[in-house]
Amino acid sequence: MPLRSMTGFAQVKGELLSQPEGSTTPPPTGSTMSSSMQGNGRLAFSLSLKAVNHRFLDLHFRLPSGSDSLEMQLRRLLKEKIARGHVEVTLSLERGGGEALALNRPLVSAYIAAFRAAAGEFGVPAQPDLNVILRIPGALDSARDPEDGALEAAVMARVGEVLDRLNQMREQEGRGIGIELRERMEHLREAVKTVQLHRRTVLQSYVERLQSRLQELLGSSADKERVLQEAALLVDRSDIQEEIVRLENHVQHFLGLLDENGEVGKKLDFLLQEMNREANTLLSKTSGLAGEALKITEAGLVMKAEIEKSREQVQNLE
Repeated sequence: MPLRSMTGFAQVKGELLSQPEGSTTPPPTGSTMSSSMQGNGRLAFSLSLKAVNHRFLDLHFRLPSGSDSLEMQLRRLLKEKIARGHVEVTLSLERGGGEALALNRPLVSAYIAAFRAAAGEFGVPAQPDLNVILRIPGALDSARDPEDGALEAAVMARVGEVLDRLNQMREQEGRGIGIELRERMEHLREAVKTVQLHRRTVLQSYVERLQSRLQELLGSSADKERVLQEAALLVDRSDIQEEIVRLENHVQHFLGLLDENGEVGKKLDFLLQEMNREANTLLSKTSGLAGEALKITEAGLVMKAEIEKSREQVQNLE
């Protein structure tokens, strides 16, 4: 699977005809009809998928009432095709202008009864507003709804198409992120090379500085051989070669994961956390030193900047 961003949007539209009374011919699904057919029991739908980044797969559905079976099918399919991200699934319906509407009497009656009961209980002189009532979801139903499962079948027939469109957008953005991440890793490698170049000089200056300081503290009576041994031990503990090697290995592993593609967002984020830890250790070991050590500090700050910019991009990878 190609490298994918978690951000994308896709939409498909379709429609079906309500079946005329007495007809046994199933209505067409997923087709585009001419304007002369509109208004003849037409039911159009729009299915859209909007995805943004998230730590896990988080599905949110906005479907018409009574779409529980459709939601279950969509949820099962999306879990198979998408690994991570906050995904909003929206299905909106639009009926033709000539479609007959029927009043949902039980719903309207219950609303009016509740309205009047509340008005009487609190002594509010008010009457129900019909315009408000008819805007309640479900107050007006189609007099000729499609057969059970017809809308569900029409929508499921287009899910594959909308998923393909969504993944195409996510893969296109993923390619762009991959290119930028490779550039960041190259900058990071250059910074590591700079640190390696000045490492020996820094170690020598650290030894000289430490030896001079120990001589001041211990005086002329100190055993010079002992002073040198202690200085060498402290310098060894302050050496940054281990951090350099680890950073190089992490960068190589990072690029290898980019080549593998697939669902690598979490792995890349973990590697960047490890790189940031090594850069912090490197900077702490060389703090307080002047001269050539300042170049290491500058390179270390470049590392941290590149790692942080990379993390911003990786956060959006599936």
